[in-house]
Amino acid sequence: MEIFTIGVYGSTEQEFFKKLVENQIDTFCDIRQRRGVRGSAYAFVNSQRLQAKLSEKGIKYSYFQDLSPTKEIREKQKEADKRNGIQKKDRAKLGDVFINGYKKHIADYDFDALVEKLNDMGAEKVVFFCVETSAYACHRSIVAEKLNKLYNFPVIHL
Repeated sequence: MEIFTIGVYGSTEQEFFKKLVENQIDTFCDIRQRRGVRGSAYAFVNSQRLQAKLSEKGIKYSYFQDLSPTKEIREKQKEADKRNGIQKKDRAKLGDVFINGYKKHIADYDFDALVEKLNDMGAEKVVFFCVETSAYACHRSIVAEKLNKLYNFPVIHL
């Protein structure tokens, strides 16, 4: 199994889906807390539209809400960003407060069950999705890192 990560900010609908198709993604894992994005520019990743478009392209969709960060963890990162004068959309990497909180949050997560589910789905090229442009500014990089560490799956950030 190969692991990919993708964000949406900074991409058009065409660019976003082109990345998925060019990399032959067969399974899309949505790990956002809320499956909607405000504004028309990214409406194509609102849950129903996203799932319909993925289905058209033959890409399976799964939602793993329990891999999303809690509101408390997100708030701590927001406070750190404010102290550092960084806007969320401009953040290049997560702060230690988020990384430590999120790793604690997923410490007991059953990654074996996740991999088993993905295997049952016939997944070979799996993408983990959240909104941030940079994988390192998003929890998806932590999930991918964990899968690499536990199962030696290669990771590519799109």
